[in-house]
Amino acid sequence: MAQTAVAAPLTPLTPDAAISAFNYLRAVQADDVDAAREFAGAEPRIPKLLVDVAMRIVVPVTALPGSNSGEPCADTFTLEALGRVFVTTLRAWGQAGPDAAEGIARSVIDFALQFLTEDHEDVADVLRQLEAVGVSQALEAHPAPASAHPVRLTIV
Repeated sequence: MAQTAVAAPLTPLTPDAAISAFNYLRAVQADDVDAAREFAGAEPRIPKLLVDVAMRIVVPVTALPGSNSGEPCADTFTLEALGRVFVTTLRAWGQAGPDAAEGIARSVIDFALQFLTEDHEDVADVLRQLEAVGVSQALEAHPAPASAHPVRLTIV
């Protein structure tokens, strides 16, 4: 059986990058083509940011322990391998340029729909929750200078 490599920790997103990526994801999820086009135009790195967000969502979900004993089972290795293939594919797709952004976003949204939503839960709600966590982590990793005016973010 193949050994799984420990992934290097991800560099924290900046707050602006996290907000941009989730704005784009939510616009695509809502089928708001104009808003998605505007967000993508404002952030030329959107495909790369979406892949980064996907890694932060997919890797923890697919790296679940396989049993109560702490010993991974065959299904865990399969799930982790599928997660890595998914992220690797998105990463390759992300290098295709800005035209790949919508496909990457739809893949992330579908992953969230299939793996992270529960009965009667809307994927838009899950994306808002993921955004809140992502932006919070970005703010912790990139705190504003002490001389900066406090800013309150409200994620709607």
